[in-house]
Amino acid sequence: MQASLPAVIVLDHVRSMYNAGAFFRTADAAAIEKLCLCGITAHPPQPGVSKTALGAEQSVPWEYFVDSLIPIRIYKARGYEIAAIETGPDAIDLFDWRPRFPVCVVFGNEVDGLAPDLLSACGAHVRLPMLGTKNSLNVATAGGIVAYELMRKFRQVHLP
Repeated sequence: MQASLPAVIVLDHVRSMYNAGAFFRTADAAAIEKLCLCGITAHPPQPGVSKTALGAEQSVPWEYFVDSLIPIRIYKARGYEIAAIETGPDAIDLFDWRPRFPVCVVFGNEVDGLAPDLLSACGAHVRLPMLGTKNSLNVATAGGIVAYELMRKFRQVHLP
């Protein structure tokens, strides 16, 4: 069995169960260690999640938390770098960020983003570079980009 990428994804109040299912597919493809589904984020066995996950909900470890601060605190205590994926002007560009593995990345609600208490719990704030007129991407699309950038950076440093 292939080792997992030392990365955890926390989804805070993601509204669309299809987005949650897409995160399962991405997590499987990138061998993400675990998904933490929080608040109103849909989780298996809800049909919209399964429809989009296409079985990845069976292969990806996941856990549900009512409060997103709980997994953030758990992984911070385990020595993970905690990074908010957000659009704020002070966030570092994804391509410039040098994650310290293991890492836990936190994605927020499609409309409201991450609440201030979650943002303050994250040691790093990372944004995806945007060259067009929009300042954000669909959360599941952003998740795929971040997961693969984490994989690329981990391979550069930790694999021959």
